[in-house]
Amino acid sequence: MKKLTYLYLFLLAFALSSCVDDLVEREPEYNLGSENFFNSEGEYMEALIGAYDLLQTTYANNILGEIASDNTVCGGESATDVIGWQQIDDMIHTPVNSNLQDIWNWMFAGVNRCNYILEFQDKTDFEGKEQIIAETRFLRAYYYFELVKWFGPVPLKETRFQSGDETSIPRSSVSDVYAFIEADLQYAVDNLLEFAPQSGRVSLAAAQSLLGKAYLYQEKYQLAAAVLDDVILSENYSLVTNFADIFEHTGENGPESIFEVQYSDAEGAGVGCLQCSEGNVAVGFMGIRNYDGPLYDSGYSFNLPVDEAYNSYEDGDTRRDASILFMQTWAAENQDWNGGEGISYGQGYEHTDYFNRKYLPRKGDQNLGDANLTNPINYRAIRYADVLLMAAEAFNRGNINDEKARTYLNRVRERAFGNQDNNSTASGPALTNEIWEERRLELMGEGHRFFDLVRTGQAAQEINGFTTNKHEIFPIPFEEIQFSNGNWEQNPNY
Repeated sequence: MKKLTYLYLFLLAFALSSCVDDLVEREPEYNLGSENFFNSEGEYMEALIGAYDLLQTTYANNILGEIASDNTVCGGESATDVIGWQQIDDMIHTPVNSNLQDIWNWMFAGVNRCNYILEFQDKTDFEGKEQIIAETRFLRAYYYFELVKWFGPVPLKETRFQSGDETSIPRSSVSDVYAFIEADLQYAVDNLLEFAPQSGRVSLAAAQSLLGKAYLYQEKYQLAAAVLDDVILSENYSLVTNFADIFEHTGENGPESIFEVQYSDAEGAGVGCLQCSEGNVAVGFMGIRNYDGPLYDSGYSFNLPVDEAYNSYEDGDTRRDASILFMQTWAAENQDWNGGEGISYGQGYEHTDYFNRKYLPRKGDQNLGDANLTNPINYRAIRYADVLLMAAEAFNRGNINDEKARTYLNRVRERAFGNQDNNSTASGPALTNEIWEERRLELMGEGHRFFDLVRTGQAAQEINGFTTNKHEIFPIPFEEIQFSNGNWEQNPNY
């Protein structure tokens, strides 16, 4: 079976999601709780599917990781279209921001679903349970990693969050959150299978790669270099020859994929519950406004690359046109479309004439329900090229081995140019800067840029409106501060 998503919306809408516990008061037709659940391997698997389900809501994290950066502008129909995104783009966001509230709610809903499994991990024994627990702990680490990137100190809990916990549980320090993440991922490394039992599920390399990334964010370069090198030296992954192929349907879960968020076009959704969509919501939001032409479907024209991002690529770099669709070139290439009428498209707010080609909606998908909300394009969460560049950075910045750092950097560059003519010969700080720039070029449009700029201390010089000692993290949602009744303080300068 290609995707887990066909089962994702199973019966775990009960107490697993932290979003809806107290909204409705009525007698359920049946009661499904710990007393009559977790009695078989199948029930643990159903709960695990529920824990995977919230990964699909990270579409918001990924699109905002670009909008908040120097790669793109927000776009959309107007200056008030998804106002929370517009505010983040302009660096004028406040604690009253429904889109930041979504990220907080959805990531903690993911944590809650994982904790529900872990609370009852000892209830029933069966062969292979260690794999399920290891996957669960990876997922909890993934959700917490997103939370600490976005919000800094966050509350930690190994059981489910309940109403009122905000008033008694403190926000843990960033170092404590990372220690929690490391413990979960080390357990996953020790217990996961080398190859995932099903496409879309977690493998050993996924846990190693996320652990290496967590180390890198903390500047623990020796540890990061060691665990990321294990992934590379396993030789289980490789760079595909044609960069553009990675982001087509045929490139999903391929030899370069270490971990992907799985999406489906077979179950519709609506704007009233974006987190309910089994499709990649970000794809429709990034589509070309009022587009009529070959290959792509239209969309809402958000997350528009800017000139500086497009022009940051060197001549001969095949990643530029595979990452960014320049509409003037595309129109010239398709003058014969529609009987010679050519392609047509609209211009929304902040129109740049560029679009994120990696995640544009493709023609021919089912897109059941709302076509803009049920795109089946998987999110390539961890790619082998990302691992090579993270390892290169760790070996370089840790003063461990610049030769190895260059080797890993140059593997990525050789794929981009098709030859060795543009290989790096740098070392020391010059090599560091080349690795950072290579991450931008390789991962353009994939949601990593803002956080790379923050963790490397470049955000203030690259992002318009960025205020040091404020914008490195985002504000805790206003409602959460209210719920805490004085237990939590707001992030600095918000």
